[in-house]
Amino acid sequence: MCALKIKYNVLTAGCPSQKALELIADKWTVIVIHVLKEGTLRRHDLKSRIGGISDKMLTHTLRRLERDGLVRRKVHPVVPPKVDYSLTPLGKTLTEPLGALCRWAEKHIAEVEAARSSEAEADPGSDWTKTAQ
Repeated sequence: MCALKIKYNVLTAGCPSQKALELIADKWTVIVIHVLKEGTLRRHDLKSRIGGISDKMLTHTLRRLERDGLVRRKVHPVVPPKVDYSLTPLGKTLTEPLGALCRWAEKHIAEVEAARSSEAEADPGSDWTKTAQ
């Protein structure tokens, strides 16, 4: 029996691979995966390590990552309940590329901000400069 190999192309409209890009292009997804590469963490530990994330957004992000098979949620049968989060094998495949993206952001943010500042000076009335701030 020969297995049919589907060829995905992110440039093709409607290709399912675009949904994968949509998932990992989210800022909070990148950061949660970046933190979970350290190992299994409780929700409170994730929240304390990720500056600026709201409880609602952390819950939403963790649920979405669990649904898509990138994060494993383990509930321990104790009182009060203890819940741990860890990357699945599929989630671990993202640590290197998303780590590189985080390093790029940290290394180049000054250049991005300088470009935004130059654009704002050149065209102070543009809508783009208002949303970039």
